[in-house]
Amino acid sequence: MTEPTKDIKYIDIAKIIEEGDSKLLKKLPRFVIKLISRIIWQKELNHLLTKNSESVGIDFLTKMIEEFNITIDVEGLENLPESRKCFFAANHPLGVIDGLVLTNTVAEKYGDLRAIANDAFMFAPHMRPLVAAVNVFGRSSREYLTALEEVYNSDIPITHFPAGLVSRRFDGKVQDQPWQKSFITKAISSQRDIVPFYFYNRNSPLFYTIYTIRKFLRIKLNLELALLPHEAFRKRNKTIKVKIGKPISYLTFDKSMSHLEWAQKVRAQVYELEEK
Repeated sequence: MTEPTKDIKYIDIAKIIEEGDSKLLKKLPRFVIKLISRIIWQKELNHLLTKNSESVGIDFLTKMIEEFNITIDVEGLENLPESRKCFFAANHPLGVIDGLVLTNTVAEKYGDLRAIANDAFMFAPHMRPLVAAVNVFGRSSREYLTALEEVYNSDIPITHFPAGLVSRRFDGKVQDQPWQKSFITKAISSQRDIVPFYFYNRNSPLFYTIYTIRKFLRIKLNLELALLPHEAFRKRNKTIKVKIGKPISYLTFDKSMSHLEWAQKVRAQVYELEEK
């Protein structure tokens, strides 16, 4: 009888901590590290990645849609321009699945893309051909910045979540934090129009409760981030609804406002899509 294939450890929290620079994390007891591994669904993620180890790039996106059995409900496909040299910018309510749907939608239209994404995605070689990595919690390396500039100056479609972080609950509703200005700056310098995407779905109440408790206790460590794999698996067999707005010309971003102010203007236009 053939033995089942052993899962590859693409994600290994114990090894990451051991090879990292944090002296505090290296002092964690073994049982705490095992607990963290369970919280982030390390075993399930490695099984999923191993099962689809032969799929790379856009093919991997398709496989993940199938694995999660996601139904994608897209309104406004006619707003995707024929020119692919655009930023496809979206709110970020889910953390993993919205990224999967955004990249898959753009890939189906244009056949290629680069996603500006957390460098944690580099742990999965399946995604590397599609990722323009950034360090969202620190300074990006020179290698990352050079690669980003090459992408900006190409005609490859770029998907982006300008908030940089997953939506949280504040001011009475789930929403992104203020958007960063860099995508406006790069839209102007690389002459890229911006195509707005709005995602309707939300994470579980647990995700927002952990965030609220953390803020109340003034804990800086982003504890709820560890729940994102769990949130992704909760979206299995669900419908993800998204609306695409009309492209915004890069020529719109004149000197009447700062780049940061223009970023918030585009953010507001994305949230207005919910009401239209």
